[in-house]
Amino acid sequence: MNIDEPLTSHVRPATDVILTVRIVKSFPYRNVKNHVLSSVNLKETTPSDLIKLVRNTINTSGGLRPYRNVTYDTLKIYTKAHGSKSMQLVINLDHDDDWVLFCEDASNLIAGEEKSLYELGVENETEISMFNWSEYQKFKENPEEKW
Repeated sequence: MNIDEPLTSHVRPATDVILTVRIVKSFPYRNVKNHVLSSVNLKETTPSDLIKLVRNTINTSGGLRPYRNVTYDTLKIYTKAHGSKSMQLVINLDHDDDWVLFCEDASNLIAGEEKSLYELGVENETEISMFNWSEYQKFKENPEEKW
């Protein structure tokens, strides 16, 4: 093993990265669908742009039809490349103060137009969860899985 090789997350430029968006339909039942986006420009894409793009994909892709009945209003980093993952398989319950990139829920309004994903610390191979904030709060109070 060559220790001089760069990490794969640092090889691609910030203008051409791969992101995985984890579309969370249900927390207790662990309904999650991964959607991989390639060639994302982190320096120009805002969280607002990203959520609109994925919402459009959900509404136009037949494979995501079961995920259309949820109001997705939040983006939160699940894990960064080569970082440790949460023990919780559905969502990272930590870092609510600094890893929530965008939220339209009135109780936790975070606008996503001011900063790019790059400025918010997103890098190549980052996994981002997209979910409903109020359902997340209910699950966080009682993180019981039903399946």
